[in-house]
Amino acid sequence: MNTNFIIQALDKNLFARAMGMNDKELEAVNARWLIADASPGYPCRVSLREACVGERVLLIHFPHHDVSSPYRACGPVFVREHAKTAMLDTNEIPEILPGRLLSIRAYDSSQMMIHAQTIQGTEFEQAVRNQFLNERVSYLQIHNANPGCFSCAVYRA
Repeated sequence: MNTNFIIQALDKNLFARAMGMNDKELEAVNARWLIADASPGYPCRVSLREACVGERVLLIHFPHHDVSSPYRACGPVFVREHAKTAMLDTNEIPEILPGRLLSIRAYDSSQMMIHAQTIQGTEFEQAVRNQFLNERVSYLQIHNANPGCFSCAVYRA
């Protein structure tokens, strides 16, 4: 069975409106600009890269699993101010994953979670391939396990 995968970042265009808001407008949508004071520490969900110390990042509430299922979910994500949407190659793993404790959540074609596990980021590739051995797995969502924030989605290549 083919276990090749492609990781999908969030599209920068999803945040275009918020990027142009002033502080008061951002506050009204529960968002704000922060300055990265550590690296790693501010993983961008658009570029799938760490923000550099001193870089401005938008912290915003985002519906990362906007589906018609009980597993519909949203939460905070970081977006680097000048990020470009990452376009990764098949089986390419972005820098924000290997150094973190991760939660892998497997969903079927009805957007129902059918498996979840916590792994060290260094185990990412093998864990993803193992999930895709199950033909019922349609896609995966990856979360940072410690803070629990959405990181990226993974699909069969």
